[in-house]
Amino acid sequence: MKTAAALLLASVCFSSTAAFAVTTDDVKWINACVQDNKGGAADEVILKYCTCMNEKMDNNESQSITQWEKTHVAERKACDKESGWK
Repeated sequence: MKTAAALLLASVCFSSTAAFAVTTDDVKWINACVQDNKGGAADEVILKYCTCMNEKMDNNESQSITQWEKTHVAERKACDKESGWK
């Protein structure tokens, strides 16, 4: 979990496209998504995907990213493309 959080922080700090503030709650949800998808792709791809999905979700959403992605196909496809998930 610490690695995912460090990767998340690094990706946000060094990304020129990061136009959002990452909260503690965001990190919690993104880390859970990373764990849910462990082994499905390279760690960097999973982190990009989960961060993208988190950005697309409303701040008041109560579902996990993994639950939410099942009913939001367009967003999932967009994040697949953005992250390079194949």
